[in-house]
Amino acid sequence: MVDSKGYWIAFSRVSGIGPVRLAALLEVCGGIEAAWRASIQQMQAARLDRRTIELFLEARRTLDPAMELQRTLDAGVEVLTWDDPGYPESLRTIEGSPPVLYVRGRLLSQDEWAVAVVGTRHASAYGREVARVLSSELARAGVTVVSGLALGVDTVAHRAALDAGGRTIAVLGSGVDQIYPPQNRGLAQAIAGQGALVSEYALGVRPDASNFPPRNRIISGLSRGVIIVEAGERSGALITAQFAVEQGRDLFAVPGNILSPGSVGCNLLIQQGATPLLSVDDVLEQLNMSRVVDHCALRESVPADPAEAALLQHLSHEPTHIDDLVRKTGLNAGQVSSLLALMELKGMVHQSGALSYVRA
Repeated sequence: MVDSKGYWIAFSRVSGIGPVRLAALLEVCGGIEAAWRASIQQMQAARLDRRTIELFLEARRTLDPAMELQRTLDAGVEVLTWDDPGYPESLRTIEGSPPVLYVRGRLLSQDEWAVAVVGTRHASAYGREVARVLSSELARAGVTVVSGLALGVDTVAHRAALDAGGRTIAVLGSGVDQIYPPQNRGLAQAIAGQGALVSEYALGVRPDASNFPPRNRIISGLSRGVIIVEAGERSGALITAQFAVEQGRDLFAVPGNILSPGSVGCNLLIQQGATPLLSVDDVLEQLNMSRVVDHCALRESVPADPAEAALLQHLSHEPTHIDDLVRKTGLNAGQVSSLLALMELKGMVHQSGALSYVRA
């Protein structure tokens, strides 16, 4: 019997079947193995076009899910899928969330307190210094720094987080065994030891220009906020900014010299409504991250409570009033209020309006 993850990995290698089409197949077929064995009629019911069906059939003839899984495990790479409880919740809720995440290193629960720091590959001395200072201070505050391993701002952000003893996540536009740019292979190894390399692309997938814009949705999706340090008018960092807006993430931009081409993108973002970032405190306060270290310590010190689990079952990303929670859980109002206060300290829930809460 093939482990179900083998089918997830195999699907990640099928050209033309991304999150939307795979979700449609799962809805028609009921499960990942059944989706892999789908009939032509089921493929058509999932609205796969003729070319995609042909590619899928060819993939089924050439791919062995069990071998794909073994190859991945032998490489020391963890696989997280939509079915896994360890799949990042912040990423699960975005449009087009990747069905499979390949991870070299480890994703931890504390990574839910993450901020993306991205910018141009051709960073100025000003941009590099700002990226270094912000990433260092975020890391020291217990915030995980997310970026894309590119040259320039991304490289500085990762290194600064590592040097500060913090965690950092690099999202790749290739398989996690295909490091790009090659100049950052040593940096990638350090990140895997003190954070994680993450990709939706299967092992062996080479870096390609078409892979990088989509991966930016993962950078913003893993983060509570996105900082654009320095960006020209056509910088790829602006794609990440757009994803951040679409995903409801807080967007920050570092003001720059109005005469510098490398600052045009950031200044335009500020003009369009992004928060001008003058210090790391702007981020920590706006995202309620000033006490991340305390949140993590409290989460470690306080054991899981069945009553907390009961409350979480009735909370979502839409606001729920305390009265509704009292009615659904059978707990009294005092118990619910006390539990919610403790859960908010742990970073499990957030208050959203008067007496209403959402799941973090």
